[in-house]
Amino acid sequence: METKTKTASVILAAGRGSRMKEFEGNKTLLPLLAGRTPYQGRSPILMEILDSLPAGPKAVVINHKKEAVKKAARDLGLTYCEQPVLNGTGGGLLAAQAFLKDQKYNQLIITMGDVPFVKKGTYVELVNSLYDMSLVVLGFRPQSKKQYGVLDIDGPHVRRIIEWKYWKSYPEEKQQTLAICNSGIYAAKKGALLPYLSILASRPHRVKKEIDGKLEEVEEFFLTDIIEYMHKDGLPVGYIIAENEEEVMGIDDLDALLRAQEIFMAGN
Repeated sequence: METKTKTASVILAAGRGSRMKEFEGNKTLLPLLAGRTPYQGRSPILMEILDSLPAGPKAVVINHKKEAVKKAARDLGLTYCEQPVLNGTGGGLLAAQAFLKDQKYNQLIITMGDVPFVKKGTYVELVNSLYDMSLVVLGFRPQSKKQYGVLDIDGPHVRRIIEWKYWKSYPEEKQQTLAICNSGIYAAKKGALLPYLSILASRPHRVKKEIDGKLEEVEEFFLTDIIEYMHKDGLPVGYIIAENEEEVMGIDDLDALLRAQEIFMAGN
């Protein structure tokens, strides 16, 4: 018999990781225990993420070096969902639609394939926070907001995520009120989320990206749009805050990888 608290998880791991110079593989397979080079070793990021997620069905969204990801996790009973075009985090979620609709679960965790240090307890807190929310965002308070998206908050609720390209032009006084950043990690109730997949798919953004040295306009889908859609429809979206910035650090370049390997070594 299915329990009332069954949790599914989706790991978005399709991207190329172009800022990880000299590494041709999928970022989620980068080692946290370095070998001869930082790019060779043991304890892939993906395994650390899987170990921290709650029990329940899990899907990995793949594209770049997909066969290597499948091989690394071949005995773990994962579902693989291919994102045929790298068209944003929303595109990654849309690539997992069949998994999201067919699996038996009540709540869903959406996490990134390069964020290995989110604690088991944090994922549990995200899910527990869905008691009176439709979706919950994992936020964090960084020393510097850099180019992170920020949470537009009204009391316990999130109205929307404001991307850097917009908030960077806000007056300094307004910027200071936007202190919580978006980690890109969420929990959502299945029944609340599923109706918004078709809405997300119908509203692509046109963005300019450099592809093979040329600037091209492409369609992308932003997962964060769902937050704004839910809020406008009166569905409550909440947030919790990670223990510290390192817990939600994404490993997107060599410096971040070296720091992650230091953190992992210190804790093991």
